[in-house]
This record gives sequence, structure tokens and C-alpha cells, in this order.
Amino acid sequence: MKNYQIIELEVKKSRFVSYYFEIENVEEISLLLDKIKSQHKKAKHFCYAYILKNPYQEKCSDDGEPNGTAGKPILNVLQKSHQINALVCVVRYFGGIKLGSGGLFRAYSKATSLVVEKYTTSKKTIN
Repeated sequence: MKNYQIIELEVKKSRFVSYYFEIENVEEISLLLDKIKSQHKKAKHFCYAYILKNPYQEKCSDDGEPNGTAGKPILNVLQKSHQINALVCVVRYFGGIKLGSGGLFRAYSKATSLVVEKYTTSKKTIN
């Protein structure tokens, strides 16, 4: 597997597991998402976003979360941090407390920011 990073974040008993992957094409995405889903069978949501350079494509998915509360914040972080050829998938285990739209937006944004930061820091130390 190519370069990737994982972080975990807990927000009001919900557990968010964020994955960052370097990708080169759309075909890799479904394989990576299937692998993540097989490792987290009890999770409720697998929200993601990606940006590819050639040809330029971007996409996000809320995977059952309220519209615009998961995939869009993930994509926003990728865009603002200038990530290219990148996939972030955030797996959510519901903890029993509803976070509301704003809470979900903030949690997915933070989970993505943390994994992007970990990835970029690891790239700096390798290079």
C-alpha cells in the first residue's frame, strides 16, 4: 500500500477514525474504501472526499450523514491544504449522542485536519 496515515478522534462518545491515502486514479478509491469497510464492520458511516490531479476530479460523500455535514468538510480541508492525489475517509462509530449538523461538520473537519497534518508532517520528516 502507498503512503497513508491514520488518526482517531473522539467527540461526545462518537469515534472518528480518519485515513489519508495517496492515490493516482479513481479505481484505487473503491478498493481502499472496501478495505476500510472490511476492517470496521460495526461502523455506521464511511464518509470521504478525494482530489485527483490528472484529469482533475474531486468528489465527496456523506454516506448517510445529513447532507453537507461530512463529505463537504472533508473536501474543504483537502482543498484549503492544497492536497492533490489524495483520499481521506473518515469512519464514524456513533456514540449515542447526536452531534447536530454543526457538531458533525466540526468533527469531520477536525478529523480530516488532524490526519492531513499527520500526513504532511510525516512527508517532511521523510524527505
